[in-house]
Amino acid sequence: MAEPSRYAPLSSRALIAVSGPDWRSFLQGQLTQDVDTLAPGEARFGALLTPQGRLLFDLFIVGRDKGCWLDVAADRRDALIQRLKIYRLRAKAEIVADDTPVAALFPAVAAPGWVVDPRLPALGLRGYGVTAEALPATEADYHAHCLALGVPGAADWGEDKTYPIEADFDLLAGIDFKKGCFVGQETTSRMKRRGVIKTRMLPITFEGPTPAPGAEVLAGELRAGEVLSGVEGRAMALLRLDRIDGAPLTVDGRPVRAEPPAWLSRAP
Repeated sequence: MAEPSRYAPLSSRALIAVSGPDWRSFLQGQLTQDVDTLAPGEARFGALLTPQGRLLFDLFIVGRDKGCWLDVAADRRDALIQRLKIYRLRAKAEIVADDTPVAALFPAVAAPGWVVDPRLPALGLRGYGVTAEALPATEADYHAHCLALGVPGAADWGEDKTYPIEADFDLLAGIDFKKGCFVGQETTSRMKRRGVIKTRMLPITFEGPTPAPGAEVLAGELRAGEVLSGVEGRAMALLRLDRIDGAPLTVDGRPVRAEPPAWLSRAP
């Protein structure tokens, strides 16, 4: 029997409405994702990076009839608006906060007025100003769903700290390497061309409460990474791939186990 869908309002997310004659060309030069071909009712996952190629803002770009929404972390919305206005220069683009609520419907494959999560179909749907007849859920339930699928989130990469490929953006449809220039493209493309990514975000499992963020993951006596966000029994970690294969892992003396998700097989 299929698992029933659950509906969760996402208060940690908020929207920015971008419109005007130059909205596509403006965002095309800033974001990791292709905007030129975005259709109304379609969502794409991407980011705005620092010029050095580190993650600054994660976002979903949601096509509308005369522009788009940027679905972003609510506590970073004002900062992103300010950053985009600095980059706008002479482009004819309006950038304003929009109070339409964001929600998730999971698991689900289709529903009127909802868009498929572009990262991974199993994540379900994202909705903007819509509701659904489904079991009520909390945002914590939704984050646990993402963690169960091995998908990292905004709580895992911080600000100006992580490269998008380390956060699996290349495997979760968050970077279009064919679109041309964007802020931070040189570093991102160079990491991709080298073909060997040493560090990635992966889930780990353990008994008991989640370790504190930043706790070291050890492979024997060697540092293999650090714990990020998590729940009891499961957490996301930034791990050295060359040190976790077959090695006994521990955090604060407790045994843990890395569980690479199936979609990680997309990695080169």
